[in-house]
Amino acid sequence: MSGVGKAIGKVVGGITGASAAADGASAAAKTQAASAQAGIDEQRRQFDALRVAQQPFVNAGVGALGQQSALVGLNGADAQQAAIEALQRMPGFTSALQQGENSILQNASATGGLRGGNVQAALGQFSPALLASFINDQYTRLGGLTSLGQSAAAGVGNAGIATGNNVAQLLQQQGAAKAGGQIAQGSVARTGFGDLLKIGGTFLGAGGLF
Repeated sequence: MSGVGKAIGKVVGGITGASAAADGASAAAKTQAASAQAGIDEQRRQFDALRVAQQPFVNAGVGALGQQSALVGLNGADAQQAAIEALQRMPGFTSALQQGENSILQNASATGGLRGGNVQAALGQFSPALLASFINDQYTRLGGLTSLGQSAAAGVGNAGIATGNNVAQLLQQQGAAKAGGQIAQGSVARTGFGDLLKIGGTFLGAGGLF
């Protein structure tokens, strides 16, 4: 609308009340748009808070998956060897190894077979068997952390999708509200002239001033 048109529309609208109605519609549109924006901001704030809260679980799951991959050789032979050696240095393994070997030796001593070949064979078999058991147990424990991390990541992903859908709906509401306000303002002159013509027609139909 040109400057002249706006000026005429404002004058006519002031006479007929169209300007007041349009201003009210515009104010309502702004209120609706602001409310939608507040909803958008809150949706994003809640999603960011959820992502921060779940991040430690996601990180734990990623780390556990890396260790599982190393133990089964998916990261290469060197990484697998390093993972097994790290497991052998764990206090739980070294303590169980020492206790098991001592038990074998004590049993052999009590039966008089300390120097027998069976003792050496038992000692030689015990360590690999214990290590295999620890590898399986460690893989299982890591699997629990991997699952936990996967669930946390899936939760964040689902929340992200829901947040995106909600924000999209709020943006549509915001756009519709702003458009409604703009349409209301743009129709001031048209509505005002129409009302003014109706008033004039009624006035003339009543015989004018005389």
